[in-house]
Amino acid sequence: MQPPSRRTFLALGLLTALTACTADPRGDRPAGPTPPPDLDTPARLRAIAGTDRLLGAYDNLLTVPGAQTALLQPLRDDTARHRAVLVQGLPTASPSATSTPVRSLPTLPELALLERQTAESHLSGLGEVSPPLARLLAAVSASNALHAAALGDRTPVRTPDGGSSTATTEAAAVPALQTALSAEHAAVYGYGVVGAHLPDDPQRTDARTTHAAHQARRDAWQRLLTAFRAAPTPAAGGYQLPFPVTSPAEAARLAVHLETRLTTAYADLVTTLPAPYRPAAATALRESALHAQRWGAPATAFPGIPD
Repeated sequence: MQPPSRRTFLALGLLTALTACTADPRGDRPAGPTPPPDLDTPARLRAIAGTDRLLGAYDNLLTVPGAQTALLQPLRDDTARHRAVLVQGLPTASPSATSTPVRSLPTLPELALLERQTAESHLSGLGEVSPPLARLLAAVSASNALHAAALGDRTPVRTPDGGSSTATTEAAAVPALQTALSAEHAAVYGYGVVGAHLPDDPQRTDARTTHAAHQARRDAWQRLLTAFRAAPTPAAGGYQLPFPVTSPAEAARLAVHLETRLTTAYADLVTTLPAPYRPAAATALRESALHAQRWGAPATAFPGIPD
């Protein structure tokens, strides 16, 4: 048998190199395109870890004799619901339900601070996760902000930048953005009715402040739509109220209706806006949820997301 020539060795070496480049590491089929990185699972695990810290703090406080159970237990129940839904999206075996032990017994102000910090942490990297998870995290963050307010923390939640991902196109975001703008047009009109039926007291002052905030947000969405090369939906000449408003109680009920409608619009907007703009929608969701709470809306664990 003739020994292999140098040309044969070179050919064999080239074949081996080509095989190494194209074969699957397991050797059973050609390798396909590299799958995109899974950013949802790490984000869910971070959110679950933050939720577990809150559960530990609530559990510690609830063991204290004379604890404000009527205040703390519903907030703790909301937090447990957050965890249950966050765990559902994990692709592998879910972490068992637990609460992270807290080294020292927290006070109510410390618990409120932890709720606010958790609200902020849920929004970190909001522009990097999938739209459904972004919507969920925005709603859970809004709920944490509501908890912080219920516990006495009035410090505004800081919203981080949204990043630079553009997985969602501007054109796809326009319908939801128009819906949010229409809801703001209605809110601006509705708060005029609300303020007209309130006595000249702090409630009317609050209505005026909120009215101005909705005008500012309406203007911001109009500018964004123009930047997206879409004509903003104009305000109607008038809006039909969902029920007659003739008293302060009915005025407060109308404010709840307006803000609750807005939370739904903004939860939807989080899923459709390009990633850099998601925090703006999450902020609007949180602010509407806080306004609704101040006007007497019933508590919900996931503002903007129907049960």
